[in-house]
Amino acid sequence: MTRTADHRDVAQVLERIAAYLELKGTDGHRIRAFRASARALDGLPKPLREALEDGTLEATTGIGPGTVQVVRDVVETGQSSLLEELREEIPPGLVEMLAISGLGPAKIRLIHDTLDIDSLPELEAAAHDGRLAGLPHFGEKTARNILKGIANLRKAEQHRLLHHAVEEARHLTAALERIPGVLATHVAGDTRRCMELVEDLVIVLVADVPPADVFERVAELPGVIEYAGRDERVVTLRFAGGTTAQVVVTTPVNVGTVLIQATGSRAHIEELTGHARALGYTLHGAALWQDSTFVATPNEAAVYAALGLDAIPPELREGRGEIAAAAAHTLPRLVRREDLAGVLHCHSSMSDGSSSIETMARAAGAAGYQYIGITDHSQSATLAGGLTPDMILEQGQEIDELNERLEDIQILKGIEADILIDGSLDYDPKILARLDFVIGSIHSRFNLGRTAMTDRLLAAMDNPYLNIIGHPTGRLLMARNPYPLDFEAVLTRAAERGVALEINADPHRLDLDWRLAAMAREAGVSITIGADAHGASGLDNVALGIGMARKSWLEASQVINCQPAEAFLEWSAARRPTGAA
Repeated sequence: MTRTADHRDVAQVLERIAAYLELKGTDGHRIRAFRASARALDGLPKPLREALEDGTLEATTGIGPGTVQVVRDVVETGQSSLLEELREEIPPGLVEMLAISGLGPAKIRLIHDTLDIDSLPELEAAAHDGRLAGLPHFGEKTARNILKGIANLRKAEQHRLLHHAVEEARHLTAALERIPGVLATHVAGDTRRCMELVEDLVIVLVADVPPADVFERVAELPGVIEYAGRDERVVTLRFAGGTTAQVVVTTPVNVGTVLIQATGSRAHIEELTGHARALGYTLHGAALWQDSTFVATPNEAAVYAALGLDAIPPELREGRGEIAAAAAHTLPRLVRREDLAGVLHCHSSMSDGSSSIETMARAAGAAGYQYIGITDHSQSATLAGGLTPDMILEQGQEIDELNERLEDIQILKGIEADILIDGSLDYDPKILARLDFVIGSIHSRFNLGRTAMTDRLLAAMDNPYLNIIGHPTGRLLMARNPYPLDFEAVLTRAAERGVALEINADPHRLDLDWRLAAMAREAGVSITIGADAHGASGLDNVALGIGMARKSWLEASQVINCQPAEAFLEWSAARRPTGAA
């Protein structure tokens, strides 16, 4: 399944080039230029080939001649000649090491130059036998962390991030839909349940021809390198690019039963099977039976209705009480994308974003939002271009001017303020008082320990200008574990102070974890869904955040940015001292 390279493909190539150059010890300006170019591509409003042909790419701020040549290579040939040259110069094992949390290019170069190590197995051996611990500024703790990082990296190879799985499923279903006899395709499994990590894609095909006829065509799909049948209805495919997928074929009369079994977690299916058995039904293979009578299930609602249950949304099918709630007719009305009135946690080109405030605002309006909250990084985040107090004033004036002339979208003044090591925020109250709302996030010193990190967050929530804790546990999926916290203490303080916790929709974060977000809901803590968008296209992250919120059983009334702008502003101002601007 080949396709034309898109913005994400080329941005990944540019980031990879920057990583290779960093490992080479190349001049830092060139490295930063490639990374800035990768971000700039995010805001490009047209396909890359068109942008190359009409000169838009060359005219884009942050795109230099070197980037244009890389884009041209990738679009025209599918690969970058510069990247291929660098691959010849840098041992691939060193690049793999970049994926290990806490192991940056400087340390990797030191390991390579001192110990002549250029592969993960050699690195692992050195961590075990003490050679790593003996290096300057390493020690035993660093060696242990590197071993954990290697283990996480190996685990990551068995999974993919949700947004990657969604994209792979989209391309696969497009190919499967073209097979003769296939009437419909349905994405199932972990992807449909919005699990943050997906091991295998599962696709259900509805066909009016025998499964064997479908599988014959499936085996001929471009890129299939392995084809293994599990039974007469299911095959597993492996593609050259590493994608694996289970393909399940069913007839129209059994779609509901098959799709439920292909979607639900093991716990959900076990509970549903037990519930059915108690009512005299049997869920067996591809069909639902009442005693010895076949029950047609053309859709999932028919299955749940036959069993006396309300239809259970896919995101809830985890075996966490949804069967009992469906039987008691107490399932929540889960939050939907159209319930969101405003999109929060958006970065502009004033810090490390790739789009101007106006571009972000217009994109938010076009997406149907009533308001957008601009929250650039604060002054301590120097590498992310954090805003000085003077820049905050300048940005505020720009937002006022934009609000005067833009229709159908309101821009709110915010900041993503670093929570410093003592729990204080990155500006004094006079600056914070000028803003409509404040997100507080931890971006440094993750290794303080459980007590210190908990105290840090608790102290931050005592600040009356703080409204939202951003990405509250600091996790990066498949790259960095959450920092240790007494989460119950955090929930208690958040409920007492009226501080919301964020579900950060960046696909590499999805933090809060949906399990913790469910705990927050039960504790009466409000939630926001933040895009963490660093360009106009980053607003699309919200769909993943909605998925996490739905898995958390959240309703619109429990998500703060489902409120209209006026109510949101009243909420954000409620904690502030009397008379604060």
